Order: sequence, then C-alpha cells, then structure tokens
Amino acid sequence: MDFGISGKKALVTGASRGMGKAAALALAHEGVALTILARTPETLEKAAADIRDATGVEVQAVAGDITTPAGRQAALAACPEPDILLNNADGELPGDFRDWSREDWIRGVDRMMLTPIEMIRLTIDGMMARGFGRVVNIVSRSVKIAQPELGMSNAARSGLVGFVAGIARQTIARNVTINNLLPGIVASDGQRQHVESLAQTTGRPYDDIWRERASQNPAGRYGSPDEIGAYIAFLCSTQAGFVTAQNLLVDGGQYPGTF
Repeated sequence: MDFGISGKKALVTGASRGMGKAAALALAHEGVALTILARTPETLEKAAADIRDATGVEVQAVAGDITTPAGRQAALAACPEPDILLNNADGELPGDFRDWSREDWIRGVDRMMLTPIEMIRLTIDGMMARGFGRVVNIVSRSVKIAQPELGMSNAARSGLVGFVAGIARQTIARNVTINNLLPGIVASDGQRQHVESLAQTTGRPYDDIWRERASQNPAGRYGSPDEIGAYIAFLCSTQAGFVTAQNLLVDGGQYPGTF
C-alpha cells in the first residue's frame, strides 16, 4: 500500500532509539523527509545514519531537550513547517507517590503533558493552513489500565489524552488528525529501565520479572518497536484521514475490557 506521504516532512522527538526511532524509520521508508530530535548527540547521530543508510531519505538530526524552549526552538528552526509531528518522550520511572515532591510532579507533567501540547500549539495552525497534518502522541496503556507503580504517568498522560479529545475535533475538517498511541509491553530501552526499577524496588531478579511480564500477555511476548513504528506510519498516511481523537491500544490484547 502506498501511504501517500512521500515528500512530506516529519518532526519526530525522542527518535534516537526504541519506538521513536522505529517510527522515524517507518516514515522514512514511505519517503518522508525527517527531522529527528533527542538529547544525546552520539545516539542521535547514529540513529540518523542508520535511517539514511536504510532508506536514502533526508534526515536532519537536532540534539536538544524538547522540554525546554531552546530545544523546541532548535527543532522548529530545522523543520519550521512539519506535515507530521510525532511526540515521544521517556516517562518517569516507577515509584510511590508518597516519595514525589512538587518538583518531581512538575517535571513529569511538563515532560508527558505540557511539552506535547506546546508542540501541537506551535505546529497545528500551519498544518491546517496547508490542508494536511498528522499528529501522533506515543502515550501509554496506563491511561486505560492504571499501573499502581506509574502514578505520575497515569495522571500526566491522561491529561494529554483529555486535551487531544477536544482539539482533535477542531482540526479534522482541515485534514489534520491527532491520535494517541497506547503501547503495552514493548521490548524497548524504556521497558528495560522499567523492569530494572521494579527489580530494585521488589528485590526480585530482573530476568524473572521480564519473563513474567511476557507470559502474562495474551500474545505471550513483548511487542517490537518496529510493530509500533508501522502502526504510526499508517496513522500518518492519507488513508488514515478519517481517524482522529482516538486512543489506540497496541498491547497484544492485554487490556481486558470490551470497549
């Protein structure tokens, strides 16, 4: 299937590894010119080189922290008129809300809610004026299945989802869609950090927790970043123009509800 987005421009944050990198690669295979952003220059440059080598597309790498005004300015200076925006960022590690300070909460809300909203604010009007736009936020299944150890993610990401529910219905008539992807367990660096943190707090072996999480999933395995990337590429396609304001689970069937 031709997704109809060859020649479009995408701005992808958190793109140096994991699901962000996989999504950038999937978009590049569709002929999308990329601007990718992450905080670590070495990892980011390697990701850019990998994508260029695999696809031959134009890839600009911008090292910076998207949660800061300087990081956002640098990203938009490199890609001032993106057709596609992928908001992706690490969440906070598991913990007990009793241990979190006000500063911890502000950092988490800024990273997982306010920064994606700000990036939407900075790009959405241009997309509507040009008559095409696709925004995808990588969120978490925690907005559908609250995770006891991820209270900050439960709260902050749910705030982003609530914001999208309103704004996405204001942009669709101009062919601009906004959707949230809710990954379950995916074999990414973020998942490994999560399991490492669980191992430290519970005293259980890392390998036991890792295997247990896979066995508890109906698929009997972790998802792959490439599966997430392919789904995101479809959501950015011309064929997905009637899909907006949705919270789309990709979790191997682990969510137990009917709706």
